[in-house]
Order: sequence, then C-alpha cells, then structure tokens
Amino acid sequence: MRTLLHSITLIKSLHTVIFILMGGLLTILLYEVIVDQITYLTWIAVTVLLSESVVLMANGWVCPLTTYAENVGATDGQVADIFLPKWCAEHIFPVCGSLFAIALLLLVMRLLR
Repeated sequence: MRTLLHSITLIKSLHTVIFILMGGLLTILLYEVIVDQITYLTWIAVTVLLSESVVLMANGWVCPLTTYAENVGATDGQVADIFLPKWCAEHIFPVCGSLFAIALLLLVMRLLR
C-alpha cells in the first residue's frame, strides 16, 4: 500500500478525477448564474470552488498534489499532463480563475436585483 501511495500514476489519476469534478462544478455554476436558476448546486459549487481557491492560495498557487508528486519524484510535479497538453495545462489557473470570477460576479448581480 505504501508503494501505491507514492505512485505518480495514482497521483495523476487522482488529480484527473479532481480536475473533472471541479470543471463540472464550474460549468454548473456558470450555467446556473447565466440562466438565473440559483439552486443548491450553485451553493455547493461556490463552496467547493472557494475552498479550492483557499487551498491553492495557502500553497502559493500550486496544487498540493503537484507538490506531492514532486516529492515522490515527478519532474516538475506536472500532474496535469496525463490528460492535457502542456500549453493547455499552463493556462488552467488563468482561464478557470477568470470564469470563476465572472460566475461570482453574475451571482452577486443576480442576488442583488
């Protein structure tokens, strides 16, 4: 079991699952604020995505799984490269962060009217 926990493949797989879930939550959030349909899923998405943001800020804007992968022996800890080309992986934070900021702004606008 100890070897499995230190497997870069396992870390990349876990990162892939988390990335897909976060992307899904961001998509749900954007959809719901655009169509003005605020539901419990909106608040789950906001809570989880804000929590992720706090974790990233506390870790110097580096995913903790990246740090863990580097400690296990990955070169540059690149855990996103399992499913994304390097040029795409390098733009995840700016693109997703901008979309999240837009979604939050739309949410606030919807709530204040």
